[in-house]
Amino acid sequence: MSLGTFLGLDKLQKFMRMIKNHGGIKNSLYHLYLTDDLKEGKLVGEDKFGNKYYENPQYFYGRSRWVVYNPKHNVDYDGSMVPAEWFGWLHYKTDMSPIDKPPVKYDWMPEHTQNTSGTKEAYMPFTTTKPKIEAWTPPKK
Repeated sequence: MSLGTFLGLDKLQKFMRMIKNHGGIKNSLYHLYLTDDLKEGKLVGEDKFGNKYYENPQYFYGRSRWVVYNPKHNVDYDGSMVPAEWFGWLHYKTDMSPIDKPPVKYDWMPEHTQNTSGTKEAYMPFTTTKPKIEAWTPPKK
């Protein structure tokens, strides 16, 4: 073990390389604010929504693939913004990314949409049956 490794200079060197790869201190802090994580990895691809997918096999299995969401969402992103073709690669169902092996596209398959629960566009079913109980309204005095 060298003296630099013993003193932790290799960790400092890796940290400085990550800051450089993210575009400097300001962009690194912004990326840290958005994702709560600073990682370095190889850009595997980008989907049609602007999400970028990275991989670094030096990290632990299960943590070696990640997505950086489109910056237009700021911190208001969720997992439903990942299309199905990238979901499989991201969760290790396949080692072939959609760039390497494009997914099969049939006419009956709908386009990917994000989850709209909790928004005005959320699906709200309505009933066509008569309610079994009636709401009570207090008598006016």
